[in-house]
Amino acid sequence: MQDIRRNNVDRFTGFGALYDQNRPSAPTEVVDILTTYLGHKPRMIADVGCGTGLSSWIWLHEADRIIGFEPSDDMRTVAESKWESAGKPDNLRFVSGLSHELGLPDDSVDILTCSQSFHWMEPQSTLSEFARVLRPGGIFAAYDCDWPPMLDWQLEQAYQQLVLTADNRALQLSSPESQAYKWSKDGHLGQIQQSGLFRYVREIVFHHRETFDADRYVNLALSQGGLQTALKLGADEVRTAADEFRQLAVKVFDGHARSALFSYRMRLGIV
Repeated sequence: MQDIRRNNVDRFTGFGALYDQNRPSAPTEVVDILTTYLGHKPRMIADVGCGTGLSSWIWLHEADRIIGFEPSDDMRTVAESKWESAGKPDNLRFVSGLSHELGLPDDSVDILTCSQSFHWMEPQSTLSEFARVLRPGGIFAAYDCDWPPMLDWQLEQAYQQLVLTADNRALQLSSPESQAYKWSKDGHLGQIQQSGLFRYVREIVFHHRETFDADRYVNLALSQGGLQTALKLGADEVRTAADEFRQLAVKVFDGHARSALFSYRMRLGIV
């Protein structure tokens, strides 16, 4: 299990800036939903697997204290750089940490979130740790968006094919002991329910729009871990496929910015 955890962290090495500049910001609906269930302003937010902090900043003026946990040095360095540029807000900080050993006191967290990250965590040990640090009535929420965002069916189809090709080549080119492993997002709700650690469990669906031009849409695809892994391993055919995808994106966008729709699924449990 230790090797799997390390491989999953290593998967996100080398493209922190690309990730941060092109991934969608966490929707404000996350704050609205979770604060409504909590019933008051959260004293402590733990954002686990926070990456470059895109999912942490939405809480800046909505919580007394926020800690973003991110084991990837590359991703966390981007988050810390943005934190310094913003004047080092004293209610937000970023630390290295794994989901099964957060190092927080028992009953110390009001809301714990995993944005696009819970599928990289071993669920049983992770959920036990989350339940330990959450206060009674505290909330765990894993939320993910569907890939790719809705914009143009031909471009979406090409996006899916590019990612599938890259995932397959990454698998072929990497040794078994170095491969990352992700749990199915479709299993998140069942994992939370079956843990027996939460009094109330449900799934919520919501949507979020962001503006894209051709470059950002292509770079969104390039920010996928499987594609980056394939490129690192020298898959020239994936690079060629990415160039062809860029040509299609340029044609579809035709020099204009367009609004793309992200569909989100949140699976939550209340202790």
